[in-house]
Amino acid sequence: MEFTSEQRLDDGVIEREFVLGEIPGTLWTPRSAAPAPLILMAHNNGLPKNQPRLVARARHCAAAGYAVATIDAAGCGDRPRSAADERVREDLRRAMRAGEPADEIFESLVGPLVEGAVPEWRTTLDALLALPGIGGPVGYSGWTAVGIRLAVAEPRIAAAGFFAGGFVPRAQREEARQVTVPLLLLLQWDDEGNPRQRALDLFDAFGSKEKTLHANLGGHTGTPWFEVEDGNRFFDRHLKHLK
Repeated sequence: MEFTSEQRLDDGVIEREFVLGEIPGTLWTPRSAAPAPLILMAHNNGLPKNQPRLVARARHCAAAGYAVATIDAAGCGDRPRSAADERVREDLRRAMRAGEPADEIFESLVGPLVEGAVPEWRTTLDALLALPGIGGPVGYSGWTAVGIRLAVAEPRIAAAGFFAGGFVPRAQREEARQVTVPLLLLLQWDDEGNPRQRALDLFDAFGSKEKTLHANLGGHTGTPWFEVEDGNRFFDRHLKHLK
């Protein structure tokens, strides 16, 4: 892991850009010198790591005492996309403009993104836990499809917070039954692109003995800021007591 930039923000959080092989990422660490629990934070369906809503969440979480990391998965952010990826994305845009069913197109887009992203997240996790100042345990927040696969495949994930607004492929809907870590699922009740019932069915499928659903009125990007604060309290309960 090579750090390419570093800045101290107004709240004392240190923000560092890094590259790990071909993987670009950002790491935020808190003011405290004590080893911090780590939260992996991913935006729904592979939007870039510098997306303002993700950055705001990450900084708030780091100011609360967590190390927070995000990466651009293959084909996301500034990473190159294949011609096949571009065709699928254009098909998706065309279907959505026409109001046509898009589930199968989403399957062909998001399924490969998950398959490519999870190994890169695990490689990044190995490198992050080797850094001074990051002591674990590890939480996950954000992109539901990747989070499901990561929670199943990665025993170091101790708690997870998912946003129900991203498309979840059939494979991950099946894998949800294998997720057993404490879970918080955020649902926007009026999300225009993601059927409410599908999110409720997914919540029901999770195998976790402790799982909580927070539903708020509003569209896809309308998650209230207080849910970020509640998310910190969720991770406080399930990560900080494990230190």
